[in-house]
Formats: sequence, structure tokens, C-alpha cells
Amino acid sequence: MSRSIVPATVARQPWQVILPLTALVLFGSTVLYSAAGGHLQPWALTHSLRFIFFLGMAVAMSRFRREWFKQFAYPIYLAVLVLLVLVEMLGAIGGGSQRWLNLGFMTLQPSELMKPAIVLVLARFYDNLPASVTTNWRGLVPAAGLIGVPAAFVIIQPDLGTALAICFGGFIVIFLAGLPLRWFVAGGGALMIVAPLAYFFGLHDYQRKRVTIFMDPESDPLGSGYHITQSKIAIGSGGIFGKGFGNGSQSHLEYLPESHTDFVFATMAEEWGFLGGLFVLAIFAIVLRWGINIARKAPDRFSQLLAAGMCATIFFYAMINMMMVMGLAPVVGIPLPFMSHGGSSMMTNMICVGTLMAIDRWSSRPSGLA
Repeated sequence: MSRSIVPATVARQPWQVILPLTALVLFGSTVLYSAAGGHLQPWALTHSLRFIFFLGMAVAMSRFRREWFKQFAYPIYLAVLVLLVLVEMLGAIGGGSQRWLNLGFMTLQPSELMKPAIVLVLARFYDNLPASVTTNWRGLVPAAGLIGVPAAFVIIQPDLGTALAICFGGFIVIFLAGLPLRWFVAGGGALMIVAPLAYFFGLHDYQRKRVTIFMDPESDPLGSGYHITQSKIAIGSGGIFGKGFGNGSQSHLEYLPESHTDFVFATMAEEWGFLGGLFVLAIFAIVLRWGINIARKAPDRFSQLLAAGMCATIFFYAMINMMMVMGLAPVVGIPLPFMSHGGSSMMTNMICVGTLMAIDRWSSRPSGLA
């Protein structure tokens, strides 16, 4: 029997997700290249290089044993929590928010790291919890504390979008862990009561404006509604086939704010049209389907909760960003995974992918190591 010319280590990689992700990142780099006026710098080249680096990190993560994830779950959570505290003490301020730590060689946004960290620590928490305890208050109160403390620090920054992402990933793990559905129904009812109070007394002025302008952006098209209005113009003007590569007037003439980060989908849709949007949705569908299948066949409770939570984190990123740029959700500053320019966002999503790759390996190799 002839031996394969492809090394076994290479052949074992999950190419069914690596290749679609690579295509999405390259497409994103093309959009960033156009947004920069036909230049690789400052966004397109950096975006591609970051993906290559973090893909290597994800492949390395895929070889970690299940016991390593369990052993370091709480230390990782505490370390990221300490970083959030340091942001309040030493963090760099930009755009009216204090979210970043300047490490010299890079600017780190610790709140991004808390998204996978909260999923990891909750999967570990419920893995240790007996089924009889999961369905009573002892299964909820500690988990709510694990979510609430970092979410509160992130809201203070202020960064409502990231706080919601942390809560979403955490609630998905709690729900799948088996907590009674009636608790979630009761929580939803309580949220409907608390939401108006939070709107008037808990949100900053600019955050309240984002909520009200979401309902009627045309009421202030040159002020608070400018982002959504210009984004909808860019997406609508792209039509079915788009204006063509490099012909996006909204981004090139700088009508569209944050065309390389939060509103990169609108930049893409103007030049590539409805077909470009379908391509992006198709890639996310492939990635999420891959993640869901890994969660379904995961070998134990910890792995199932961890995989589902990581998959939900990527889903929340993509869903909220695309709804935001189309005017279906308030502008909350969440980037589009694998397309928006940003190192912290790319790192977070590749941590999710690397964790899913590791769980996939655990399913086929009981030892958890290649």
C-alpha cells in the first residue's frame, strides 16, 4: 500500500473549517484593502497576518488534554478578572471608553478574553455539580456570580455590547446544564420590569441615544442616527451584485464610520452586494454547523457545555454585528468575526475555534492528545 504524500499531522487537521475560515479572512482582507483606498496597510495585511498567527495558536490548543482545560479553568477566569481590574486602574482611554491595556508590543482588550473564559469556567463548574444540585439555587447563584462580576466591570468601562456577549455565552451554558426552564421564563419577566429602570438610571446618555435612535434613526440622521443611516445606505446601494471591487463610495468618501471595524459588513455589501452577504452567511453557517456537531458528539458533560458555549459566542458576535449594521439592533460596538480589523476580536474567536478543535480531537482520541 502506497503511503500518502501528505503528513499525518497535516491530514488530521479539521480542514472542513480551516479552509472556509481562510476564505472568509481573505475576503475580509480584500474588503479592508478596498476600504484603505487600495492599500495593504494599515488593515488588510495586518488582518491576514493576525489570522495566520492565531490559527497556529488554535492548532496548538487543539492538542491540549481535556484535563488541562479543567485544571486551568478557574485560574484563567481569575487571571482575566484581574486584567479587568487593571483596566479600571491603568487602562488606556479611547473614544470615551477605558477598555484597553497597553502591553507595549500590543494593545489588549481583556473584556474580549472574558467571553471564552466565562464559558470555560461555567463548563467546569457544572461538570463538578451533581445533577440533583443543578436544579436548585446552588446551581444558579454561584454561576450568576461568576457572570455578574466581570459583566459589571465591563459595563463600567463602559462596553455594553461586550457585557451582553459575556452574559449570552454564560446563559447558554447555564441553560444547557439543565437548570429549570421556569427560571429563565421568570428571569425574562423580571428583565422586562428592570429594563425600563436600567434605561433611565443605568445607561449612559450615549447608550440611551443608541436605543432610541435604533427605533427611529431618521429622526436624527446627522447625529445619533448617522451610523445606522449611512450603513443602511451602503448596504442598500449595493443591490444584488454590488458596485464592484473598489467602488464603494460610502466608505471611500468616509461617509460610513468605522468602515474597517464595526461596519465592515456594510463596506462589503456596498461593493459585493447581496451575493457577497450570502457568501459571508454561508461561511458562518458552515463554521457554526461544525461547532454544533462537535458539541453533539462530545464525549462528556464538560466537553458538551464547553463546545456549545464557544459556538454560541461566535454566533452572538456574528448575529449582533449583522443585525446592528442593518438597523435591526442598536449599535453596541461588536465587530464581525474574521472580517473586522482588530487583534483582540480575532484572538477571542480563534480561541473559540481552537477549543472546538481540541474537543473534536477528544471525541476521536479518548486520551485527549494526538
